[in-house]
Amino acid sequence: MEYERRERRGGYGRRESRGFGPRFPPKPVEMGKEYDVEIQETSRRGEGIARIKGLVCFVPNAKPGEHVKIRITRISRRFCEAELVSGAEAKAEGGAEATETSEESETETETE
Repeated sequence: MEYERRERRGGYGRRESRGFGPRFPPKPVEMGKEYDVEIQETSRRGEGIARIKGLVCFVPNAKPGEHVKIRITRISRRFCEAELVSGAEAKAEGGAEATETSEESETETETE
């Protein structure tokens, strides 16, 4: 009894290419670079979400609708993470200064 030799196909419906899965396109951002973005929505963890040429970027302490300047801190396959450079951070600092001055004026009135 003779057996025919079958052509090897790669098995189980795999394609002929022996890569490591789907390729991800090059990222439109670079580590350490700064970008001006608009925060579009909020993630489940409460971080702001911006998109730079389609790439999702997570920004902590940012709220939807804000225009902020961010610096890229981490790049992953499908997203990147960034930190605030200016924008919402400047507003938060201004609010903190106002509370400090009001506390100082209260202590001055109490001592008089």
